[in-house]
Amino acid sequence: MDKADIREFSLDFFSLEGKNAIVTGGNTGLGQAFSLALAKAGANVFIPTVMDDGGETVRLIEAENSRAEVFEIDITEDGAAKTVVERCVDTFDSLDIVVNSAGICNLASVDKFGRPEWDPMLALNLTAPFELSYEASRTMIAQGSGKIINIASLFSFLGGQWSPAYAATKHGLVGFTKAYCDELAQYNVQVNAIAPGYYATAITTETRSDPVKNQRVLDHIPAGRWGNVSDLMGATVFLASRASDYVNGHVLVVDGGYLVR
Repeated sequence: MDKADIREFSLDFFSLEGKNAIVTGGNTGLGQAFSLALAKAGANVFIPTVMDDGGETVRLIEAENSRAEVFEIDITEDGAAKTVVERCVDTFDSLDIVVNSAGICNLASVDKFGRPEWDPMLALNLTAPFELSYEASRTMIAQGSGKIINIASLFSFLGGQWSPAYAATKHGLVGFTKAYCDELAQYNVQVNAIAPGYYATAITTETRSDPVKNQRVLDHIPAGRWGNVSDLMGATVFLASRASDYVNGHVLVVDGGYLVR
């Protein structure tokens, strides 16, 4: 064991001071938590989105003495990924972290889930992360460092009813994470994923307000509660920071133990 390596470690390994990040969909839902986590650790955050939050996320980030820019763009459009990377670098001078957070989940029974439901989910949940990672990786390879974090799901491991496209895209995102890790690790670029479990957000309000559905979910979670968005923030900082420089191609599940029960 190299004692010098042990002495070198400090909590500064988790600092993101001087780093610049792109978080897609980073001003709503879980994406907002990812953005704020990075800002609290010191990073500036560039947010490509089609959602308007009235400036709330920018205010939260600036309160942490970090810089933020919300850029209105549909990341599924041709050329959008290249535009986003170029705009981020023009704004902050570099790009160190990408969090592919934006996603949708359309629900319908299998006999009603056709191409009109399938295609938009593939475009946003899988193709957009590929295109943004492709553009970002060119910058990261040149600078010899970078972090790409894909937001997977429990449905990266499960089937799930009423949304074959969601399960397919989240399975695909894990495969893509591993493939890009295998290519980019040699350039000191780490590619990993976070798989959230069931979280208390606006999208789960209906389930949580139904006693039967709510209890069905809770019975499957050893922690005995829904996740809070803050439960994801430490994982985000870890995978974005120097502390995870030897973590490659990993899917970090943050689910209160759901998958083990």
